[in-house]
Amino acid sequence: MADNIVATMAEFAPNFADAIFARQVLSPVDIEQRYGMPNGNIFHGEITPDQLFSLRPAPECAHYRTPIEGIYLCGSSTHPGGGVMGAPGHNAAKAVLSDWAKQ
Repeated sequence: MADNIVATMAEFAPNFADAIFARQVLSPVDIEQRYGMPNGNIFHGEITPDQLFSLRPAPECAHYRTPIEGIYLCGSSTHPGGGVMGAPGHNAAKAVLSDWAKQ
């Protein structure tokens, strides 16, 4: 599989293969075992209609707050998800600051 990907990339970037100094192919099982991500899901949960936007990771933990006061969530499992680096942490920090301002 890795060879096919490298060959395809090399069609568009001829020096691509020469720039690779190491590579590793991981299956979902490998990812789960090595990094603790259930089912090898890099987004820490399925991206399904019931877990989108403000419903991530679940309605009771949406908006970065948990049912336990003072416990917050951030990361790939929270909105907007793992594809937007840094945004979940930024948004969780805003929730913390907002809650602190109310005290």
